[in-house]
Amino acid sequence: MYAVIQTGGKQYKVAQGDTLRIEKLAVDEGETINFNNVLLVADRDNIKIGTPQVLGGKVLATVQKQGRGKKIKIIKFKRRKHHRKQMGHRQYFTDVKITSIMADGIIPQKIEVVEATPPETESQTTETMPQVEMPTLQNVTEEKTR
Repeated sequence: MYAVIQTGGKQYKVAQGDTLRIEKLAVDEGETINFNNVLLVADRDNIKIGTPQVLGGKVLATVQKQGRGKKIKIIKFKRRKHHRKQMGHRQYFTDVKITSIMADGIIPQKIEVVEATPPETESQTTETMPQVEMPTLQNVTEEKTR
């Protein structure tokens, strides 16, 4: 199940459990946000497209982090004019995790938790591999002389 939402003048395709970085929202960390501006909701073959928004469409998310992005340097330079201007900018952002997607006629899914299996150790993999005889220098020289 996924949805297309609009926030901060941009559109995002989101699914349950996704984490996304959006424009700064005036909400504290740990609080729940309700995105009502839902443009599309799809669950396999059942697709609802809004005109412009889906009726009863709602996407719930929790705020994980507020912060500022990496610094972007702006340099303006005019040659032979003794003119150089240098500025920087850091954009504010909000990280949110999508908890549920709802719309009229579409039942929200539950997130399934999958346990990760531990990786195999090197000793386990070498025991199961077939042993191949590697040619030695003596064997190679004997074959050439024949």
